Amino acid sequence: MPIIKSLLDTEFNKLTMAQAVLHTYPAVPVKYKFACLNKKLSFLDEVKQEIDHLCSLRFTEEEISYLSSIPFLKTDFLEYLRLFQHNRRYINVYSDKEGGIRIDIEGPWISTILYETPVLAIVSEIYSRQQKNTDSDSHDPEQAMKTGEKILSEKIDYLTELLKTGQIPGFKFADIGTKYRYSLAWHTKVIETLKAKFRPHIFVGTSNIALAKQFKVKPIGTMTHEWLQGHQQLGTRISDSQKAALESWAQEYRGELGIALTDVVGFKAFLKDFDLYFAKLFDGCQHDSGDSVSWCVKLIEHYDKLGIDPLSKTAVFTDGIDFEKAVELHQTFRELINVAFGLKTYLTNDVGIMPPEVVIEMVECNGQPVAKICDTENRSLCKDTEFINYLKKVYQIK
Repeated sequence: MPIIKSLLDTEFNKLTMAQAVLHTYPAVPVKYKFACLNKKLSFLDEVKQEIDHLCSLRFTEEEISYLSSIPFLKTDFLEYLRLFQHNRRYINVYSDKEGGIRIDIEGPWISTILYETPVLAIVSEIYSRQQKNTDSDSHDPEQAMKTGEKILSEKIDYLTELLKTGQIPGFKFADIGTKYRYSLAWHTKVIETLKAKFRPHIFVGTSNIALAKQFKVKPIGTMTHEWLQGHQQLGTRISDSQKAALESWAQEYRGELGIALTDVVGFKAFLKDFDLYFAKLFDGCQHDSGDSVSWCVKLIEHYDKLGIDPLSKTAVFTDGIDFEKAVELHQTFRELINVAFGLKTYLTNDVGIMPPEVVIEMVECNGQPVAKICDTENRSLCKDTEFINYLKKVYQIK
């Protein structure tokens, strides 16, 4: 059975960005690179076979009909998806000198943007099948599922007790772990269980569109780093690139999907660009690297300084979040600002094995380098040190 069975088995933020790209920069050439940060991977042939299958898929009429029920997805974009099929020549899977897997994606932005999530899900699932979880040094998927169910049950019990005793009023979270999951079967089990155990104002949805459709929960997602990275080479000055990205997003969605990502060139630089106009326009901000407490304190202070009530805005935490950390942050900040949480491998790949740290990142746009400089360490896959140093100089990053 193939790993990806539907083009809807992807993250919602890829579709929301794809629509914006279609309407603004469809022909712009881009390039992405793949990396596994914690282990060398060597299952080249399996990945190639799965990508070949991925490139045979089309959106079904039932899937297009479902997407048409989402009010901010426009008719021309839906018609584009009706015709869409991944082009195999835009993705190259090969071995490096050490025998590890390399994946390059290169082509028009609109034709390549939807590769990231299914390709990472493919790599993650193949990797997971090779991890030993039995006494015989083999992998047993049934054992992994049983282990995952036990761990998930303990997590749910922990959160349920706090909810029952009124310790975390207003607590809400979503699944955003498609790219890093153990398998589609496990991911499906997670969403099914969470929907059964929590009311919709607590478990607010999933970033996976296919599972949102299947279980009738809200699809979750706005933008990712690539939206802001791409704008570094789309005609504006580098120093104005974040403002250009936010403005373009606002023009596309007119008040919908109003959570801004804050760490592409560091939070300090973001706040300089996030002036009164954008702070009023966007519903809130997303934390994805750096110290979460310090980030939220600075965000609240920024809203206060602009004369905006922080309780009218939302802080979304997605970096390494588990229920314990989410509860701590919720209790710290809930009376100061609205808070919400996105959980990744904590939900979709906690089955008794070590998940891979895989990433696909945009490294070029319009034939020029782009990069992100996060608030933790330099996670960028861009190898153009001259450009990275220039980016740091422009945004006064030490």
